[in-house]
Amino acid sequence: MSKKEIPQAFLIGADKETEWMIDWFITTYRNCGNMQKFVFADFGLSPDGRKYVENHPMIIGVMEMENKQPKAWFLKPEAMFFAPVRKCIWLDMDMEVKEKIDDMFDLLVPNKLCMIEDKPWTKRRGERWFNSGVVGFIDKPRILREWALKTANKNHLEVGDQEVLHSMLNPITQLTYIHELPNEYNVLRLQVELDNYKGPKKIIHWTGAKGKERIKEIMNA
Repeated sequence: MSKKEIPQAFLIGADKETEWMIDWFITTYRNCGNMQKFVFADFGLSPDGRKYVENHPMIIGVMEMENKQPKAWFLKPEAMFFAPVRKCIWLDMDMEVKEKIDDMFDLLVPNKLCMIEDKPWTKRRGERWFNSGVVGFIDKPRILREWALKTANKNHLEVGDQEVLHSMLNPITQLTYIHELPNEYNVLRLQVELDNYKGPKKIIHWTGAKGKERIKEIMNA
């Protein structure tokens, strides 16, 4: 895609294993009255998937991502770093958008990754975690560059991009590099199913294999 900078956009991405969620994700997003368009990171789509995103009116650019990683999610930080978007918010595809979320852009701050605490992991692991399903930023914070570089290195031992970021930070550097957004923008499946979450839900994040089954149930309802 053109390197001309886009002032503001959501960033999403998928490979051939997850492209079945693209239409569902964008449809639920639009049904809530959201109008902000997307840049799409191609992590290895099928030919049909690629054709779909290239022709979708809500997608204003497609990024070519060379899939050098065994798991596509390790390409997320790199996609964020190279996205030609000044005010950018990454959204995982396994999210059910329930309300308007365009106002998230007004909550971004410079020089930090804007994220939501992963309360289920914080509770279960005894230390504060942040979930990488929603990541907002302005320009390219230093921590984003470092995260992208570390995930691009195949020699790291972490199981996911969220774990890579967590391994780079401690409680002090979390305060320095992470700006916390309200929970309602990334309510995790475990909060809904096990932790008795009763707060507002602008986005429900259907994580893991059980979450994908839930998405299929919603699609077939």
